Amino acid sequence: MIKNKEKRERRKRIVPIWIGILVFIGAFIIGILSKLLVQPSWMTDYSMKWSEEIGTKLTDIPYGEGELNKYDLYLPKDSSKENYGLVVYIHAGGFTSGDKSDDEEMLAWLCNKGYVAAGINYTLRTESNNASVLQQSNEIKAAIPQVVEEAKRNGYNIDKMTVAGGSAGHTLAMIYAYRDADEAPVPVVFTFGAVGPSSFYVEDWGIFGLGMDNDESRTAGAGLFSVMSGSEITPNEIADGSYASKMKAISAADWVCENPIPTVVAYGACDRVQPFEASKRLEAALKENNVDYKYYVFPHSGHGLQNDNKISRQWIETVEEYLNKYMGTN
Repeated sequence: MIKNKEKRERRKRIVPIWIGILVFIGAFIIGILSKLLVQPSWMTDYSMKWSEEIGTKLTDIPYGEGELNKYDLYLPKDSSKENYGLVVYIHAGGFTSGDKSDDEEMLAWLCNKGYVAAGINYTLRTESNNASVLQQSNEIKAAIPQVVEEAKRNGYNIDKMTVAGGSAGHTLAMIYAYRDADEAPVPVVFTFGAVGPSSFYVEDWGIFGLGMDNDESRTAGAGLFSVMSGSEITPNEIADGSYASKMKAISAADWVCENPIPTVVAYGACDRVQPFEASKRLEAALKENNVDYKYYVFPHSGHGLQNDNKISRQWIETVEEYLNKYMGTN
């Protein structure tokens, strides 16, 4: 009887861990939707409907062989300037969904400010492929030089850039800014975004049952992190810590020392999708490397950042301030 009871208890512990993995893959979408459904009136100052009065929009330009390897380019009306700043904004969707068109109003606002703006699609994780965050980050890396060249072909010479995004897109933006900026076609001078996982250490991912000293937790960590990294990670590697070397390529916070780029980020303290604890590693890295940064904590908000309106406004105003500071007012 006692042994049977112990087995039942073990099964109860296992189920939430594996449910957590499934929730993680899909829940980014819910967080972003909640943000979109609750929009304060002042947000209209930071987004706009696209029209030809703003400039020219080129859509679905291919940059690779993948079906989703395409980007949209927004070119401002005034084409007379010698140089332009480029802002790349990468879409959200939990690495499994979303599209560059989701951010059209943000990209239109950026273009209206005088920047060349781009939204980039990337291969999404599905049941029939093994697309990982590492693959997605490498696709973004491959796309950006082509974005710069396409802008130049259309008469817009790019001399600097910002890379940004929300949720999954924020993760990919940070990876590019901190890991890949040395190979960028033009200097990366600023990065911003919200609620993107910045590192992958099991002790930070307790909301999904990771980081506990038992076999179930180690097995769950190996499963989730294998999906994210695109590398096979074993429970033994979780136990001895050697998994961390396989996660470094997608752990943006670990690369801040390589490219300490000015940064503005926002995280919800009540986030049950992206672990808030992981964001603290990013802040520590920014501070340690003397980065010009702002790290906003939304104390009453989850992944959608919908419950702290005053801080939300401060965050977006700071984003605009840093754009003006590092990209010029155009």
